[in-house]
Amino acid sequence: MSLSLQKNAFFGRRKGPVVIVVLDGVGLGTGYPGDAVAAARKPVFDNLMATRPWLKLAAHGVAVGMPSDADMGNSEVGHNALGAGRVFDQGAKLVQNAIDSGALFAGQGWREVVEQVRARGTLHVIGLLSDGNVHSHIGHIKALIANAKSAGVQRVALHALLDGRDVGETTALEFVEPMETWLASLGPGYAIASGGGRMVITMDRYEADWSMVERGWKTHALGEGRLFPSASAAIRAFRAEKPGVIDQDLPAFVVARDGKPLAPIVDGDAVVLANFRGDRAIEITKAFLGEVPFERGRRPDVAFAGMMTYDGDTNLPPRILVQPPVIDRTMGQYLVGSGARILACSETQKFGHVTYFWNGNRSGYLDQSLERYIEVPSDRVSFDERPWMKAAEITDATIAALDEQAASGKGFGLARINYANGDMVGHTGSFVATRMAVEAVDLCLGRLLPAIARLGGIAIVTADHGNADEMYEVDKKGGVKVENGKPKAKTSHTLNPVPAMFFDPGFAGEWELDASVAQPGLANVAATALTLMGYVPPSDYWPSVIRFRQG
Repeated sequence: MSLSLQKNAFFGRRKGPVVIVVLDGVGLGTGYPGDAVAAARKPVFDNLMATRPWLKLAAHGVAVGMPSDADMGNSEVGHNALGAGRVFDQGAKLVQNAIDSGALFAGQGWREVVEQVRARGTLHVIGLLSDGNVHSHIGHIKALIANAKSAGVQRVALHALLDGRDVGETTALEFVEPMETWLASLGPGYAIASGGGRMVITMDRYEADWSMVERGWKTHALGEGRLFPSASAAIRAFRAEKPGVIDQDLPAFVVARDGKPLAPIVDGDAVVLANFRGDRAIEITKAFLGEVPFERGRRPDVAFAGMMTYDGDTNLPPRILVQPPVIDRTMGQYLVGSGARILACSETQKFGHVTYFWNGNRSGYLDQSLERYIEVPSDRVSFDERPWMKAAEITDATIAALDEQAASGKGFGLARINYANGDMVGHTGSFVATRMAVEAVDLCLGRLLPAIARLGGIAIVTADHGNADEMYEVDKKGGVKVENGKPKAKTSHTLNPVPAMFFDPGFAGEWELDASVAQPGLANVAATALTLMGYVPPSDYWPSVIRFRQG
């Protein structure tokens, strides 16, 4: 599809690019003792808020396509909204609607996996077992299993990935124990068969660490690993062996009966991956259906279905349970259709967010002649050990690319970068490391913004959701929860708004914030950026939050 934009009167008023800087996970909290953003020494950030125009953006709930305002935002839906300029119903809402209406169970994908195992065989359900509603929801998993029971499936094996990242860091037993009891009530063929922490097995993304997927494959498919009588017994044993370990880092386990794995995956079985979000589902899907860079050993012949399409460009997986959102006419499509050049840069952990998710869940380039994508390889360490991550390298690469393109006489019109620190370090639960992560990013802003000024550009400094702004759990009275004499860490995203700060060194009073825009959110950023680039945004985009002054 070729799309183009009309120019507005501001076109050409700035010779440099508009740079959208996403401070991933840096929300605007209350400043309570667990707010690592407020606690951080961040003179550049603070100066922007003190001296430049800025406003708050909604980054959770219905403002980013989630089912309700009780639902946290996340990087996937946040970058979809940033890139699309509108809000589309997202995975969590689409799946819940399909369950509530019965459309999921009437669909071809579900009917095929049920038929595969109705007479014999086992239905394996792999999924993140929590109510975080970011990658999955335990309610969706229970609905699948309950329908399988009513359809006459005799054996269901649940392969439970433990969260502690989108929910409380040590809440695994709150989900596992009731699930074990409920599965037992359905019959002797229903049980948890394997599992492990989501940052140890199965849920790698962007090919950052295929060894996670290999461990997951051996655990779920082959039934290889340390044996336990139940999932809850495994969790208790791991916690006793390593006090303080959090759920996302728990080792893999295999549930056994009579000394043998309960339910390895074999020929003739069916497998459903119950996660709806794509980034951490693609690689394990490839392990069942495609090529992977590790030796799988036995590769069972199964009917595999994903909850949704995880990679639209490759139609992976071909069998799905719920149709994904169709995101069309992204700002990237309009810009390349108008001949504008685009730069996207981040480290591996968020590279797909400034490319795939920003482009409406499309992998690859929209127009490689006009776009440049730079991926900085992430370190394979726990992020609290190196809270600076690759922020400096992202800054180096961005400045170098901007300078190089400007020197060619064909500068970038738009650049978008993501600093992953606030989110990835925030998920570790370490307050000190997260404060350092925010400080590291601020140091990089102190280098990036002068480079943008030198090129005659504009920066929009924002975030995709909160995380670092709430590092301690809060009790019902608003006080910090204490556990074992220490504040109880919070590792999940927040419901807080995020900033949108405008750095325009060439500002001469031409524009102002538009107070008439009601309840601005992440989706307003696209039209705002296009306006500052000198284009008239598409009429159905959420409106720009700036307006030009008359005269």
